[in-house]
Amino acid sequence: MTKVAFIGLGRMGHGMAGRYLDAGFDVAVWNRSKAKAEDLIARGARWASSPAEAADGADAVVTMVADDEASRAVWLGENGAAAKMKAGSLAIECSTVSHQHALDMARELRGRSLTYIDCPVTGLPQAAASGKLTLLVGADAADLDRAKPYLAPIGDVIRHFGAVGTGTVFKLINNLMGAVQIASLAEGVAMAEQAGLDMNLVAEALSTGAVASPQVIRHSKRMVARDFSGASFTAALRHKDAAYAVKLAETLLPGVPVSRAALAAYEKAKANAPDDDEGQMIEIVSRPK
Repeated sequence: MTKVAFIGLGRMGHGMAGRYLDAGFDVAVWNRSKAKAEDLIARGARWASSPAEAADGADAVVTMVADDEASRAVWLGENGAAAKMKAGSLAIECSTVSHQHALDMARELRGRSLTYIDCPVTGLPQAAASGKLTLLVGADAADLDRAKPYLAPIGDVIRHFGAVGTGTVFKLINNLMGAVQIASLAEGVAMAEQAGLDMNLVAEALSTGAVASPQVIRHSKRMVARDFSGASFTAALRHKDAAYAVKLAETLLPGVPVSRAALAAYEKAKANAPDDDEGQMIEIVSRPK
């Protein structure tokens, strides 16, 4: 039976790990908190006491962790996965990390005879649990072909942008644009409220009109209703992604004022409520001066 190690069981990772069980893989899991793994263990996953133990004997190791620091720790830290991975096995990074981190990890793991691909994802936790994510891949074509059996359980669309690192470039662009849209949406909704508009009509018009991106559709009614239940992405995570994206953008473009403004908005949101849903940006921009 093909063995997969899955590391990181947060909102997205938990559902993704479950997909490997559904597909009949031999799955070992690790997370900082074992409590998040209990139902997966009940379904047949093996609990590992460290990333290294999870990776021991695995054909592929998949990570879904918060940031560069967490990624480096689970791959290369004390009891990191790389210490026990067999030569030639796949290291699949589904975490959203910085571009430089992806390049660094590819180089370091390649030096250990491992194959690293960056494969950040888009989609909500429901898509993760049903295998309907979109996978944004940076990899050599041959490496991607090898990886496809391990990607099929978690995603129904693969977008291959090129060599290692390119999937991460696109993911950072995607999430930066999301930050811009949500921050500007919050200001627009707050303006409409202060001007006394019919807010039910505003929500409908925003979600069906010319500016109706998926982010606007998802967040406009939630902002108007101040209903932030079912949080899927926090202010702190959006800030992290925007910071990585702006750092990359500043190496590629002469100026990125819109991106910097969105990052500044999320710096304020992170400072006020880092673990709250990112849609609560509306609360911050609505506060009296």
